[in-house]
Amino acid sequence: MLDRFDADRFAEYGKEKRHIHPAEEIGHFAWQLFVDVQEQLAFIGELHVAMVRCLVRRRQLRWKEVFITAERAGANAVGIVSLIGFLFGLIMAFSFAMPMRQFGVDIYVADLVAVGLVRVLGPFITAIILAGRSGSAYAAELGTMKINDEIDALTTMSLDPVRFLVAPKVLATIFITPLLTVVANVFGLIGCGVVMLSLGFPLVTYTNHVESAIDSGDVAVGLFKAVVFGGLVAGVGCLRGLQTKTGPSAVGISTTRAVVSAIVLIVLAEGVFAVLFHYMGI
Repeated sequence: MLDRFDADRFAEYGKEKRHIHPAEEIGHFAWQLFVDVQEQLAFIGELHVAMVRCLVRRRQLRWKEVFITAERAGANAVGIVSLIGFLFGLIMAFSFAMPMRQFGVDIYVADLVAVGLVRVLGPFITAIILAGRSGSAYAAELGTMKINDEIDALTTMSLDPVRFLVAPKVLATIFITPLLTVVANVFGLIGCGVVMLSLGFPLVTYTNHVESAIDSGDVAVGLFKAVVFGGLVAGVGCLRGLQTKTGPSAVGISTTRAVVSAIVLIVLAEGVFAVLFHYMGI
């Protein structure tokens, strides 16, 4: 009987693919977006409550986990942040030097690069690096724990997963992001200085222009952005990890969603800050 079996004869009896109307796709996307926003708001509320409790009752916070996370996400990222910051300063200086030399104002490249790095690019570059390096790691770690039912085990033992797992990561990332931003700014200015020296400007002239271009307000704006970006990267990474579904590719999907969501939120936050600080005159 097996010799008489022909699989091709039964192919036409397979299930036909259901055609999805564009309106149905739009509705499904809108519903998923609504659910995702609802989960994000609920997560933000839980995270704020957990952070306040940990700061009021410091014994409830796993300080050892905070320091370990700070070392992994901060100290181990100094090398890549320094390299990217140096290259960005170098590239920006070269890009601005040639057009500005045509007008005889190429010395003001130092002012332009310094302000751009300290106010915008320093925290922005650092946040993007952390999103790809640390945010993805948070999502993968919590996603693996979710699949292995470790999150449910913590809940069964009356341990809040947000306070026990998420709060240390968020606190550590908020702490190390401004420090990494300072590193990116310093090496970016070094890269710009290399270009200015190669163009024939004395080192003293370059440092004087940098000092006159940057004030305490610029530094405060950059560090404030770094704190916000750090919270966004860690929060989104942990949220996507806790949202991990079952399946062999679930962790990979959560990791990808964590990186993409963090980058989108960073860009949106940067746009909001740009408009807000413009109207505030900062």
